[in-house]
Amino acid sequence: MGSSWFCVFHSDSEDELPPGWEERVTVDGSVFYANHLSKQTQWTHPRTGKKKVVCGELPFGWERCVDKNTGKVIYIDHENKRTTYTDPRLAFAVEEKEHVNDYRQRYDASSTALQVLHGKDLNGKLALITGANTGIGYETARSLSRHGCNIIFACRNINSANEAIKNIRNEKPDSSNTLDAIELDLQSLRSVINVANTVNEKYKRIDILILNAGVLGLPYTRTKDGLEATFQVNHLSQFLLTLLLKPLLTIGSRVVVVSSESHRFSNLTMETVTASHLSPESANSYWDMVSYNNSKLCNVLFARQLAKNWQSAGISIFSLHPGNMVSSNLARNWWLYRLVYALVRPFTKSLQQAASTTIFCATANELNGVTGVYFNNCYRCEESKAARNEIDLTSFECGMKS
Repeated sequence: MGSSWFCVFHSDSEDELPPGWEERVTVDGSVFYANHLSKQTQWTHPRTGKKKVVCGELPFGWERCVDKNTGKVIYIDHENKRTTYTDPRLAFAVEEKEHVNDYRQRYDASSTALQVLHGKDLNGKLALITGANTGIGYETARSLSRHGCNIIFACRNINSANEAIKNIRNEKPDSSNTLDAIELDLQSLRSVINVANTVNEKYKRIDILILNAGVLGLPYTRTKDGLEATFQVNHLSQFLLTLLLKPLLTIGSRVVVVSSESHRFSNLTMETVTASHLSPESANSYWDMVSYNNSKLCNVLFARQLAKNWQSAGISIFSLHPGNMVSSNLARNWWLYRLVYALVRPFTKSLQQAASTTIFCATANELNGVTGVYFNNCYRCEESKAARNEIDLTSFECGMKS
């Protein structure tokens, strides 16, 4: 479910080849098209007129070799003991772009995370996911793990994180990827700093950083740091975590910020984006839903500005809406929200569907070189007017680091 009217949809039917045509791949990954009727070849798709390329490594267990008898390139699937002349990546070829932000929609609100990941080999990749022990975060971690990704579960409840890891291992006991849990309390900036120090010492690189954790429906609460809890958990602490993990984020790394369409209903303005507004002095001016909306707007603003600040480093930043009122633990803090979420459950996305846009932002080849974009239903959408305001966060970054 989502605000699809903010998106532009395209059809994939034109990708189908006319009768008598075949797709093939050169050694360097360029796709060309053979017409068996005319015995001719061309670089452009006979219907779309677009060029395509295959990219990324071969799937796990595959090897490219040259047939000694024919001199042709062959592909060996060692797991299934078979060979083929067809590059297994061909099914996931992407169009060459005239502009980096040109891409068509291949998925929609009904797509699942595992559908988005179909054919991907994430062996050797490392993802850190906040709130990976439950809900959309768990489904995100589970899906990435099934495709070989190593994962750090950064969670407040370490026992729940270890239980989540156990469940994932039981599903696929022969997996060799690493699943680690680390205790992260987003209501404590000291905890964030400690986690960042530990991760920086233990690991050499993070390929995917997913800021997924969030709270909704908290009563007015101050954290140990004197800040309003929803703002700190949903935005500020994960902002700080990202800055502190910068040494591990290198060319090709992606930061994925799970925001919400709720950011469109924030009451923040350029004049009121201040510490005093985000952390009111008393509960009198506090409304939990408005606080949640404001924190989600901060997510999008953060992603947009960070994309500009880190663009030269080759790091891509995305924000997204996972789905409306998805049945998860997000509503756990107030009985009324739990009731409403239960009532609408038959009409909302499953957790697998809700994780699809996060997975798309984290792994899609067509997003290579793209940054600073907001997604809904695995496609680029326009943020709210407030989210498109230009806010220079450079000085805030320096203050947070100090």
